[in-house]
Amino acid sequence: MIRRAMDITFLDLKRQYLAIGDEVEAAMHRVLERQSFVLGEEVELFESEFAAYLDVPYAVSVGSGTDGLILSLLALGIGEGDEVIAPTNSFVATAQAIAAVGATPVLVDVDPRTYLIDAQHLEERFTARTRAVIPVHLYGAPCSMPALVEMAERRGVALIEDACQSHGASFAGRKTGGFGDASVFSFYPSKNLGAYGDGGAVCTGDEETCRKLRGLRNYGQSRKYHHDEMGRNSRLDELQAAVLRVKLQYLDGWNARRRDIAAQYRDLLRGCRFQEVEEEGVSCYYVFSIETDRRDRLQEHLKGRGIETLVHYPVPIHLQKCFSHLGYGSGDLPVAEKAAQRILSLPMYGELREAEISYIADCVNEFTAKVGG
Repeated sequence: MIRRAMDITFLDLKRQYLAIGDEVEAAMHRVLERQSFVLGEEVELFESEFAAYLDVPYAVSVGSGTDGLILSLLALGIGEGDEVIAPTNSFVATAQAIAAVGATPVLVDVDPRTYLIDAQHLEERFTARTRAVIPVHLYGAPCSMPALVEMAERRGVALIEDACQSHGASFAGRKTGGFGDASVFSFYPSKNLGAYGDGGAVCTGDEETCRKLRGLRNYGQSRKYHHDEMGRNSRLDELQAAVLRVKLQYLDGWNARRRDIAAQYRDLLRGCRFQEVEEEGVSCYYVFSIETDRRDRLQEHLKGRGIETLVHYPVPIHLQKCFSHLGYGSGDLPVAEKAAQRILSLPMYGELREAEISYIADCVNEFTAKVGG
């Protein structure tokens, strides 16, 4: 039996801070010295740098990833009476944003290998009311975007990438966020590129969409005190932008380390199934999930060994109480439902130590050797 030798949290942001703390504090000090806190120089520079990183023409920072989804839908003219197709295996914000603009979420099942939106099921759910599709790059793994782009163009609908978990992931050499009519990122603190609070961004290649987004995030203003349309207050503040500018410089290195950790997990773990990444895809491993028949027992076993784990996500969106009015029932989207009962997320962050990786794998293997996968 492996004795409890370590306490390993699911995420340890303090380790990252200790590595870059001096740079972060200097960046924040710039803002405090300048005493400009909203839509100032740091926001403008971050938007420019993030757009350049993704190789897209425009990035518009907003208050959160959820706001980014809502504003993208509004900027593309989607609202009451429209349908938007999205995968059921995602964080609930993907569908809540659709509902927030008055549109109807049409939820589809996922591929059992990748947990990403299933193109076949997607084709089957188009109707005359479909106005957009929102593929989700779940856990940092990129969807097969060329096929989705072709489908959206053929159907004449908008394509909005939910890239809230895929900062720096890529498909066929192109970073996620560069394929859709709009793409949305979250800078929630746990993300690969995380702020020290809420934040988000919408990226686009269309100048008119960018113009609309900049107005919508700031009360619908075209210029100060001139409000051309109904907007909202959804602005990334200067302090968060300054922090993100520091972190952006390290993102590729942090992602490379996550991929190394993922490779070690795959090599060391026994009796588990892993999320598959599409052949031309490169994941940034926001989450490292395993699939096991005895998920709850394994989670309890790891807790007893001092290892914190999470479940992403225990209830598919179509079975959430807030969407009961859509009329879905148990068994309607079986792949996602099965995954929700079997998926467990292990600790994954760039500062995870080699001894911790080995210990986690040993504890998982101890369980699977005795109980099975």
